[in-house]
Amino acid sequence: MLNVYFGDMPGAIYNTAVYFKNTYRDEWITDDFGRSVIRDIDSSEVLSAQVIESPVLGSITPLMLSGGVKTLLLVKHMRSQVFNASTCGDNCARWLLNIAQDRKVTVNLYHVMDFGEEEFKIRVLNSGKTVHTMTELIQESAEYL
Repeated sequence: MLNVYFGDMPGAIYNTAVYFKNTYRDEWITDDFGRSVIRDIDSSEVLSAQVIESPVLGSITPLMLSGGVKTLLLVKHMRSQVFNASTCGDNCARWLLNIAQDRKVTVNLYHVMDFGEEEFKIRVLNSGKTVHTMTELIQESAEYL
């Protein structure tokens, strides 16, 4: 299940770019999940662990990936940490739900991410309430943002 904490959260990692730079592994880029996220979010193709072909930037390294991709890779692979997912765009929301399908995932948000019109299951840690729609998520988050 996806757990969300709105606002300042002690222990959360806010500078995901620096954390990614110092912790990512080559296999994060080249595994199926990494390739899929990079293709979907950044519209880029992984050529190798160190070379990604971007339609906008040309050949780039993993350090030049978007903040959303970096955060998703961290959430997927650094299970014991909580990351600021406000570095992600709404296009990352379905990926967060996907990662949280088979394990508990906690992220920190400073905005209401759009999780779409289909039902979902998100626990708002600030209140302990579980929400299932965007309307419920917006109502539940209002007090904390």
